[in-house]
Amino acid sequence: MKARLDHLVIAARTLDEGVRWCQATFGIEPGPGGAHPLMGTHNRLVKVATADFPRAYLEIIAIDPNARPTRGAGAHRWFDLDDALLQTALARGGPRLVHFVAEVPDAGAAVQALADVRIDRGQVLEASRDTSAGRLSWQITVRDDGQRLFYGALPTLIEWGPVHPTDSMADSGVTLRSLDLAHPRKADLEVALRAIGLSGVPLATGAPRLRAVFDTPRGTVTLESGGI
Repeated sequence: MKARLDHLVIAARTLDEGVRWCQATFGIEPGPGGAHPLMGTHNRLVKVATADFPRAYLEIIAIDPNARPTRGAGAHRWFDLDDALLQTALARGGPRLVHFVAEVPDAGAAVQALADVRIDRGQVLEASRDTSAGRLSWQITVRDDGQRLFYGALPTLIEWGPVHPTDSMADSGVTLRSLDLAHPRKADLEVALRAIGLSGVPLATGAPRLRAVFDTPRGTVTLESGGI
């Protein structure tokens, strides 16, 4: 099993707020995204790829107020977007880094690898959306309760079809310099990351957080998640 960073997740109360946050934080307009009927969400994307993170991008995501999830009654949206505490934090403090997603060659095998160390990463769901460059299709792990786990420091897993979003994304002028993690249960998280074969993401003992550092038109920008 070999995993690598796919994208970072910025949660926003509304997508318009997410766009304004991107403009104020990075000095750029985010690229186009799309809608996710399965989850009732929509997004905008920013390519942040480098040699160290060759397919990395930033996803600014919010609940679509005009869409009802097709996933089914009782199942929550991904990335804890239905969590009341998270939504309160977004309303008070604005968009924030909450999670990251790791690309794996076989999502089913990766879920089983985590199950072997007693971590339920959720079901492997099939999703897709149409873009001007072709149809994007992927398999992604989502728990019925929508939880990210480890306060977002354990990645959601994704297996892409033949087309990847960054294949047709223009360079944004923003690049990801580094990503590191912290969690009080460092040993448990290390076991999980090792199970999916994710390397190159430093992990420390401490309060739960993700920290991403970017080079941008406005200089170095550092984003940190909190314990929500």
